[in-house]
Amino acid sequence: MLLFLIKNNTFDTMDFPVAFHLFGKTILAHPLFEALGMFIGMRYYFYLKRKSSEKVSFNVSAAVLIGATAGALFGSKLIGNLENPYKLFGHFDFKTVWTNNTIVGGLAFGLMGVELAKKAVGHKESTGDLIVFPLILAMIIGRIGCFLTGIYEETYGVPTDFIFGMHLGDQYLRHPVALYEIAFLIILRIILKTIQRKKNYPSGFIFQVFMLSYFTFRFLLDFIKPRIEIIGNLGTIQIVCICVIIYYIYIIKNTVRFIHSKNKTYENPHPVGSW
Repeated sequence: MLLFLIKNNTFDTMDFPVAFHLFGKTILAHPLFEALGMFIGMRYYFYLKRKSSEKVSFNVSAAVLIGATAGALFGSKLIGNLENPYKLFGHFDFKTVWTNNTIVGGLAFGLMGVELAKKAVGHKESTGDLIVFPLILAMIIGRIGCFLTGIYEETYGVPTDFIFGMHLGDQYLRHPVALYEIAFLIILRIILKTIQRKKNYPSGFIFQVFMLSYFTFRFLLDFIKPRIEIIGNLGTIQIVCICVIIYYIYIIKNTVRFIHSKNKTYENPHPVGSW
């Protein structure tokens, strides 16, 4: 549906950036939808948590939530500002530093925060699967805000004569990368739901597939976004993506090996050398 609207230039009559007038103030769509996405995503997460058969103690839940929040906040701003390190170190401005964010940094460092928190409370089981679908929903809502902001925040694509090119607030036809990401997330949700229904995977596998898929997508997507090239023709976000992709290839490889081993044990419950 989104690609149909892009192809037929349905959005070309829009004025960017889209803003809302609330309580006598003008608020841009991006921060409004970002906050809305986080709120709805968290409510969805707590709903799924209440329904889940896997019960986690309050101490573990609190530690994971604090670790994820602290890591995501730190990482989103760190990587967001390192997208243009020349600007960051050449002219430091606290307001600019505080408002620069990226979901790539938030996810990568949020993961680190969760793992550190789990070690601190001695919890070894995976806690990621439950957050995947609320996270996808929150990201979709947030990307709607990114799209409605047009070129006025750095969430737009490079100029193009591709069939899906759109006017996002200047004279150029640009890749509507926010809409591309929304379409990708919808497809990814369908795929992950299909995997989830099979129930032939260990805890944490859905989250692993989500992270590998999303970071691979973002690595490729950033080639059609404006970026400062740091190493070769790669930007900061792409470098972070490569690190996460390598990590999750290793993790998923071990998970798949575990699944195969489990299936073989089920087929032959008394293999040679066992009791």
